[in-house]
Amino acid sequence: MIALSLAEIAEAVSGTLHPHGADTPETVVSGVVDTDSRAMEPGAIFVAKPGESTDGHLFVGRAVDGGAVLALVERVVDEPVSQIVVPDVVLAIAELAREVVARVRAGGALKIVGVTGSNGKTTTKNMLARILSPEGETVAPKGSYNNAVGAPLTMLRITHDTRYLVCELGADAPGQIGRLAGLVTPDVGIVLMVGMAHAGGFGGIEGTVREKSELVRAVRPGGVAVLNADDRRVAGMASIAEERGLEIRWFGEGDTAHVRSGALEVTASGTRTTLTVDGAELPLHLKVLGAHHVKNALAAITAVGALGISPATAVERIETMELAERWRMQVVAESPIRIINDAYNASPDAVAAALRTLAQITGPDERMVAVLGAMSELGDHSVEEHTKIGLLAVRLRIPRIVVVGQEARALYLAAIAEGSWSDEAVFFEDADAAFEYLLTELRAGDSVLVKSSNAAGLRFLGDRLGESFS
Repeated sequence: MIALSLAEIAEAVSGTLHPHGADTPETVVSGVVDTDSRAMEPGAIFVAKPGESTDGHLFVGRAVDGGAVLALVERVVDEPVSQIVVPDVVLAIAELAREVVARVRAGGALKIVGVTGSNGKTTTKNMLARILSPEGETVAPKGSYNNAVGAPLTMLRITHDTRYLVCELGADAPGQIGRLAGLVTPDVGIVLMVGMAHAGGFGGIEGTVREKSELVRAVRPGGVAVLNADDRRVAGMASIAEERGLEIRWFGEGDTAHVRSGALEVTASGTRTTLTVDGAELPLHLKVLGAHHVKNALAAITAVGALGISPATAVERIETMELAERWRMQVVAESPIRIINDAYNASPDAVAAALRTLAQITGPDERMVAVLGAMSELGDHSVEEHTKIGLLAVRLRIPRIVVVGQEARALYLAAIAEGSWSDEAVFFEDADAAFEYLLTELRAGDSVLVKSSNAAGLRFLGDRLGESFS
């Protein structure tokens, strides 16, 4: 974080300062800000966030041992460290992030890109960081730091030398994207797509549309909205951009897109296509596995174009990426069995895309195996959406479908009802049972996809399979 006095921090978060020892309101701090006491460094600021299973206030002492010189707390803790007491530490770090970004932005050099969408945010964020980093100091989220805690913590990592801030903006409750984007008012806002991810928490797909559109509303005057021309719900956000006087740049497959892709050649080594940008053609070989990531690349290339970076430069840098992120279409074993661990997030659209990728990259003499767990946060749509995935898996002619967990049972029931024979799909209550089955079931030449939401925990099953068959 940039250097601020204890008094300035207390004012930014509307908190009450309790200095310790030789500290005064004028004492300056500038260390890392984090909710994890294990991440502390000398000069750090510890955020004592209450949680469902534990309470950050219990770890203030450990944070001090790690080097913390200030704690943001909701009650005074008996530990030897200066403390700022606030009603809600999560809201406090958001207000601190707002203040820090405003101060750095006043210097004139900082450009901010916000990205949201039901799928593809993390991959696009990483592509943006890969393109922008050679241009100057770039701050982007670690992993999927895109919520009410992670997004402000990312914002607080900027310095006065930061040239680009990439903000991944997710939501698990209505209004969150608007609040997070409002902290930074991006220069460029990207909306990738609108799908069923988290639809249960927003009252259905239209609620999701409203939530994602909040990023467009938050782009600063004179900024740029980067929109998916192929998604009618995203395309409808153009009216918001026009009302706000934003420039609109489109990406997609159709002729209306400023950056568009041609026919795709999908293999186990990546996806090849030809991009058309302002009438010029550019070949692209995307090593990140999965044809659906091409759309993310289009979005990133379109966005950096608004920042003055040429498409050729963007393509050259994206082509160096081999992995979107851990547990996202990650090949954890190649031979004699290919294991693809894609079990960090799983919306219906993402699962469908992953299954199609499995079908595209599996050779005629190889066998497809899909290991599927629950898709979370679908609310009343859960049974319907799991059923659709079960039907799709069978229609893609995947001969072995392994379903794990009661929350995914509708997927299994749909697969056995649609299937051509009785043992096409198998069901297991937990990952351990599925692992024991797969140890004996898998054979040389199999291509295996492990896919589920984070909450289902199948990413660890994917790792175990990778260790066993690599």
